[in-house]
Amino acid sequence: MAIIEHVEILMVDLKPKVRRTDAIQSFESQETPIVRIRDADGAIGTGYSYTIGQGGPAIMSLLRQTLVPRLIGREAEEIEGIWQSLLFATHATAVGAITSLALAAIDTALWDLRCRKAGLPLFRLLGGAKNNVPCYTTEGGWLHIDTDLLVKDALEAQAKGFAGSKIKIGKPHLSQDRERIAAVRAAVGPSYEIMVDANQSFSRAEATRRAHMLEEFDIGWLEEPMPADNVLEHARLAASTSVPIAVGESMYSISQFKDYLVSGGASIVQVDVARIGGITPWMKVAHMAEAFNVPVCPHFLMELHASLVCAIPNAPWLEYIPQLDTITTSGLRIEEGRAWPDEKPGLGIDWDWPAIKAARVEALDWATG
Repeated sequence: MAIIEHVEILMVDLKPKVRRTDAIQSFESQETPIVRIRDADGAIGTGYSYTIGQGGPAIMSLLRQTLVPRLIGREAEEIEGIWQSLLFATHATAVGAITSLALAAIDTALWDLRCRKAGLPLFRLLGGAKNNVPCYTTEGGWLHIDTDLLVKDALEAQAKGFAGSKIKIGKPHLSQDRERIAAVRAAVGPSYEIMVDANQSFSRAEATRRAHMLEEFDIGWLEEPMPADNVLEHARLAASTSVPIAVGESMYSISQFKDYLVSGGASIVQVDVARIGGITPWMKVAHMAEAFNVPVCPHFLMELHASLVCAIPNAPWLEYIPQLDTITTSGLRIEEGRAWPDEKPGLGIDWDWPAIKAARVEALDWATG
């Protein structure tokens, strides 16, 4: 064991390779705070977080002024203790996105450090339930994409071995969503999974209408049909339809997931390792979902989630959205539509430090003395 001696923070601003739109927003950029922690033995762990275009400098400010100074002199192996103390230090701003995203950057760095010192990949250190996982793709299903291109992308994914595709919904009228989904289902056949995502855009009445429409197409799940903080309405919707209801990417505490699971409002848990505050709380949510016999299908961050879903038994899917290609030296291994987490010690991410330094927002660089 060794105490933390030095911490460096920086942020890169990544532009998506494809246009990403949904029912409420367009994904213009990915601000990516990065934290590097060095202990007294000279070992280094790297962690990260993200936004979809806003809030990155606020995360960096919270890291610099409040969280990182509290790391110096702490035992790096005491990850749970560090996470709890940092949460308490920010209790006036938690639960919330900025605080959770800042905590996640530190927590993932500490887990990377632990894995490297133990000589184990993350998915094995956390349990090693399996060594690969099926993927579904979201990259060809954005809301602005024409129906013929939706079909083309789904067929190409199917040919590559992917087992499912996600289609964004939330067009002005139900009939428009129906036409798009019907075309994809007719093309890919009955055994290919289709998921849909409304991005919190519907009222309860409209969510009910669209859920009933979706039943015709044997949809894998309806994701975020309504604002995520309305647990009761999701529970009522789930009870009224055969379509599984997926939630989680817009939740920031373990307790929020507990309320969904107890109420029956979540058929699929989509806990996001950055938005929940790191690997430490992510694993707690995953195990809690297992106790309720509910699967975990996390949101985004496929390069990190690949290891997490392979660490647990109740994670049947990984979402395919490439995120870190421009700042890593090797991408996530995907063969025949299945993702394989890296076997090297650490998070399983090969950072390209020259590319990171070139892409960073230099004014936000900071390090402890």
